[in-house]
Amino acid sequence: MARANRHHIPGQVWHITHRCHDREFLLKFARDRRRWLHWLFESKKRYDLQILNYIVTSNHIHLLVLDGDEDVIPRSLQLTAGQTGEEYNRRKGRKGAFWDDRYHATAVETEKHFFRCLAYIDLNMVRANVVRHPSEWPFSGYNEIQNPPRRYSLIDRESLIWACAVEDDEHLRQQHRQLIEEALTSNSRKRQPEWTEAIAVGSKPFVQSIKEKLGLRASGRKLLEASGQFVLREPGAAYNDDLGTTNGLLSAENAFIWNVESNKSAC
Repeated sequence: MARANRHHIPGQVWHITHRCHDREFLLKFARDRRRWLHWLFESKKRYDLQILNYIVTSNHIHLLVLDGDEDVIPRSLQLTAGQTGEEYNRRKGRKGAFWDDRYHATAVETEKHFFRCLAYIDLNMVRANVVRHPSEWPFSGYNEIQNPPRRYSLIDRESLIWACAVEDDEHLRQQHRQLIEEALTSNSRKRQPEWTEAIAVGSKPFVQSIKEKLGLRASGRKLLEASGQFVLREPGAAYNDDLGTTNGLLSAENAFIWNVESNKSAC
């Protein structure tokens, strides 16, 4: 389970998207979203997964990570997705796949392109009309970026500062907050499929370099320009995060702040 067309490039930022099987809302309960975050934290501890941002919705997840050793990302996704699905099926007496067979990975260039992807992830539940501001959705990295916890943090702040190409943590939080506020002010809720359907997003030289590094695996893929940046597209749509009219399954009342201590009693 949790397979992908393996793209391993050390030091590369990847935006990973994975949805529940058959678009079912299997993550609609807060306890299951908490369990996914718990196992993501375990992946960080066991495999040294470098997490840059994340969000869990009712039927899919977004994860922004920095590539390291070859098996870190696939092993982390296997643990996180596998344990979440197994616990849910056992609790519900359910059989069958919890996740789609494959997750999708998009290579993202650092600096301004990375910031755009960061904001796209944060605004997921705003686009779905579930919350008015990313800070209202506790199952994401927005609040952790703005107010880093002293313990049990998921995000690797040093790697995040590097990817954003900012001077320090203060500048990171300032620019991140400003980008989100500008997006909310402009009422920009349009879905940007390049972040979830492309193989790579960034400047033309960056996308060309990713195509060269992937070799035969990127054979036949075309470079296209979209929204002032270039993308290396898959042959067909690989993912769709439009929740449509079913977002009524989500509410702030079904939200709990995640922490490791509370998860111990939920195991």
